[in-house]
Amino acid sequence: MLNKIKIAISGKSGCGNTTVSRQISRRLGIRLVNYTFHDLARERGLTFEQLCLLAEEDPQYDRFLDKKQVELASHESCVLGSRLAIWLIKEADLKIYLAASPGVRAERIANREKVEYQISYDRMMERDNRDRKRYIRLYGIDIDKLDFADLFVVNTEEGDQSYVVDQILGRLKDIQRIEK
Repeated sequence: MLNKIKIAISGKSGCGNTTVSRQISRRLGIRLVNYTFHDLARERGLTFEQLCLLAEEDPQYDRFLDKKQVELASHESCVLGSRLAIWLIKEADLKIYLAASPGVRAERIANREKVEYQISYDRMMERDNRDRKRYIRLYGIDIDKLDFADLFVVNTEEGDQSYVVDQILGRLKDIQRIEK
């Protein structure tokens, strides 16, 4: 069905990046690249929070992670799900940004991590702010600016993960029809 294809999926924490990327990968039968700070922290024997704090002071962590993601995504068809995927994979056939309001994202994270909503909200907003500043400093990327001509934005509040996956697959079919 598919020739070599690269799909880049980004969004802030709580938008469903990992879940949606996994389902798209599975449905298309292509590789999932979802190497994250969680994976890097685990590999280095750190907590996620420790790694995030280290990354604030030392750009090596972001640079290593982002370089590894690009490398993993460079060889074959894949879905790359990461905060910076739509910026890192310039040759992506389809760039998707998953969006949701801060309140919905915080609620999802609170449920996933089994913490109170306000704690989730405060941590999430702090992380969003740190990430934005760090990506601007490191790469000149403002994750709040989504002015790509070829970007497909999906509001994940409009339906469940199956709805989101169906929206993306529908867009992919439209693109493939146009290219024929």
